Amino acid sequence: MKRRQFIALLGGAAAAWPLAARAQQPEMPVLGVLSAEWPDLFTERLRAFRDGLKEAGYVEGRNLAIEYRWAEGQNDRLPALAADLVRRQVTVIVAAGTTPGALALKAATSTIPVVFYIGADPIEVGLVTSLSRPGGNLTGVVTLNVEVAAKRLELLHELVPSATVVALLVNPTNPALAATITRDLQTAAQTLRLELHILHASSEREIDTAFATLVRLRAGALVIGADALFNSRSDQLAALTLRHSVPAIYQYREFVSAGGLLSYGSTVADTYRPLGVYTGRILKGERPADLPVQQATRVELIINMKTAKALGLTLPLPLLGRADEVIE
Repeated sequence: MKRRQFIALLGGAAAAWPLAARAQQPEMPVLGVLSAEWPDLFTERLRAFRDGLKEAGYVEGRNLAIEYRWAEGQNDRLPALAADLVRRQVTVIVAAGTTPGALALKAATSTIPVVFYIGADPIEVGLVTSLSRPGGNLTGVVTLNVEVAAKRLELLHELVPSATVVALLVNPTNPALAATITRDLQTAAQTLRLELHILHASSEREIDTAFATLVRLRAGALVIGADALFNSRSDQLAALTLRHSVPAIYQYREFVSAGGLLSYGSTVADTYRPLGVYTGRILKGERPADLPVQQATRVELIINMKTAKALGLTLPLPLLGRADEVIE
């Protein structure tokens, strides 16, 4: 073979090698994330979730692509957003903090693995048949935020025993969650001999309207039901409770940081990080049917002392002693 022919042959082989190598590389998996919230208000939870993914060996942009779908407080958009992710044929879908979103995904696909993060009982709402062996294509992480709803009323009653008329705020477009919380608080209210009123809100404007109703009812305390809309409206809710001088309790620390009085619920780091780890395991090939639903075991009580003083409340020492954090 002549030298010129040999060099040409070698050059052609070198040019073809990168193409062949790329063809042999596996495609980057695509993860779908479905949320009922706003992206700019989900930063802390996404950070914890990505930490869990990294622990499982996945880093967004390096060996994992992520497609996000945000309903921005409108639960009626979730079925269409879920269907869009299914049409995209993503590898795995995460329902991040949305029971209606998880239900929409269950209805949309029986083949794509789904990992949910919810507060409701997944058996009661029909997502799985068993916590230990979920079966089907769904598994996930369950917080204690719905289970401890009645405890929130007890904590408020301990702080404001003179309030015999109380209110519960729920989102009617999240019926599975609203029904469970309403039922549990009605039972707790009867035990504590309190008059409980149920208020509804599914938008920013309706939250304002609910507070006007609360004032008209002369409710002396408010429990805010778990919901993605209320997660994203912590500033508005805290400001309204202060404006109307109503002691209130919610599930997440953000409410207290914004000026709310109390929060009692699961922590973000303790729940979203395991969600990321579980998602990574399924991306590696494990089956949701074989992965038990994980249940959070830790809750934290946070008190805003400045807000308590503004409301003219004296915090009982036993309650202060049980607080995980007191914001001065």
